Amino acid sequence: MTLHAETTTASSTTAPAPAATDGSVTSYTGLLERVRYEGAYPTRERADQAVRSVLAALGRQLVGDERVQLAARLPFEAALTLTAQIPAVTPLGGWEFVKDIARSTGGSLATTRWDVGAVLVPVAHLAGPALTDRIIRQLPSGYALLFGRPELLPARGAGPGERERGDR
Repeated sequence: MTLHAETTTASSTTAPAPAATDGSVTSYTGLLERVRYEGAYPTRERADQAVRSVLAALGRQLVGDERVQLAARLPFEAALTLTAQIPAVTPLGGWEFVKDIARSTGGSLATTRWDVGAVLVPVAHLAGPALTDRIIRQLPSGYALLFGRPELLPARGAGPGERERGDR
């Protein structure tokens, strides 16, 4: 019986990390590859820029258990970026969140909106549906679409079992 030692080459260190069976990534490199795919970025470095700017901005919006639980589900480097931020006194709505990132990165609103979705959709997969729902409920309106979810709002003036005027 012959034993073969495995060697690590430069190409094996840049390969994407394997994905878990639930679709989540197991490393920061895996997260970057997922974001790179979602955002159609030409390089991993470009995906890294998007991840860092979006997670830093999200870290300024999240507080409490949702912040802690999300950090626990992210790869270490991503969790550090999220939790290194001091939460803002006044949370931003979804569109203001995008505009804030655009101001800080110097990007256009359209590119920044693309970056936000490319990062938050994989983050939502890592968080899982229950935690993502709690995060969206904690934040002001406008974040559901950024996480790749429909923005479902209760009908105004219609309570349970009531119909709005336009439904008659």
